[in-house]
Amino acid sequence: MSTQDEPRTWTFLTNHTQVLLCLARDPDMRLRDVAATVGVTERAAQRILVELVEAGYVERTRVGRRNHYTINRDQTMRHAGQLGQQIGGLLDLLEPNETS
Repeated sequence: MSTQDEPRTWTFLTNHTQVLLCLARDPDMRLRDVAATVGVTERAAQRILVELVEAGYVERTRVGRRNHYTINRDQTMRHAGQLGQQIGGLLDLLEPNETS
């Protein structure tokens, strides 16, 4: 039986989604700030970002000494329950005031 004093061990959104949300809010966010916002190490944030770039969800562009990130909102979700659904719809649902 669960009590309110027990620590929460799961969340509704994965860290991958949390990274996408950070970049949707601020496409020029530093990776260390993404890590701090998501609550993971900088190395974990970097791994997640590499996976998102390799899968085509995020494009990374070098601007001076910083990176700018563009989310491919047309890319479809990977889970069988959401096949065919574009990631842009999820971002719009979670961040309705964003125009990314």
